[in-house]
Amino acid sequence: MLPKVCLIFNPVAGQSDATADLQIIRDRLTPHFDLTVYETTPDCDGEPLAQQAKQEDFAAILASGGDGTVSMVAGVLMETGIPLGIIPRGTANAFANALELPTDIAAACDVITQGQIKAIDGGYCNGAPLILLAGVGFEAEVIEAANRPLKDRLGALAYWVAGVKELQNLKPFTVELETEDQVITTTAIAVTVANAAPATSIFAQGPAMLKADDGWLDITIVAPTNWTGAIAASQHLLQTAIQNRPAERDDIGYLQAQRVKITTDPPQKVVLDGELAQNTPIEVRCVPRGLNIYVPTEHVKGPTEKLTGLPDLKIEQKSPKPEPEKS
Repeated sequence: MLPKVCLIFNPVAGQSDATADLQIIRDRLTPHFDLTVYETTPDCDGEPLAQQAKQEDFAAILASGGDGTVSMVAGVLMETGIPLGIIPRGTANAFANALELPTDIAAACDVITQGQIKAIDGGYCNGAPLILLAGVGFEAEVIEAANRPLKDRLGALAYWVAGVKELQNLKPFTVELETEDQVITTTAIAVTVANAAPATSIFAQGPAMLKADDGWLDITIVAPTNWTGAIAASQHLLQTAIQNRPAERDDIGYLQAQRVKITTDPPQKVVLDGELAQNTPIEVRCVPRGLNIYVPTEHVKGPTEKLTGLPDLKIEQKSPKPEPEKS
């Protein structure tokens, strides 16, 4: 008897032919699984479908769509032990790229049929599931500017166009980051708290080589004081991300934490796993090894902290940094 597996399929994700995509998935998976397909609708997204599937004794639950669909399904499966399979079909496919999962549909199906399951970290931001990152400030402004009509017209290029536009409207803000062992106050244009992030999410790439199963959140602080500095910092982060090495500019800082509370003055927009969320303040916590996922590869760990050089920097040491919690 074949294992029972549920596929949650978003037919409006990306720009491809959803009917043809679904047929490819069926052809690749049905020789290996007893496959049930739930399709999202405008009135029923991935979260309630995943909640329903969780109650139906499936051996695994698969998500096929963009990062929003994947995040919703992953959030439901957090700390359940039910494996998640990802078949990317979105505009950015950031989570798949961060974990080096194939973005070709047939190849993504093959990863699932090979049955290589790995426990990775997850998290929560103000109680909402987090699998990728929470971005404060600039990144949230970019996501808001890269609206659906722009993405339909330009695809992934929409984020680049929106980013260039938003760099011209920079407004630095004061930020306080309170972790389990210190309180940091500085001025920034962006703060990113990442569980996992692809190289293209450059404002998450202070430490580079982020690892999604180490029990830590990676926090990047980007703090240029003017437009030209922001351009230079962005270019530096892109270059260091491509080269898998940590940022070295004084206006870029990074650190690790298991928990962080972020307060800003004035309040800033927040993007959570590619979708706009509530404004700051936010509290983010890591759930070590809280999500089982089909993956093909391992990752390499990079440096973990650099704060020197940030403007108006103040650090209040609270206690020694603890070891990662075990889930």
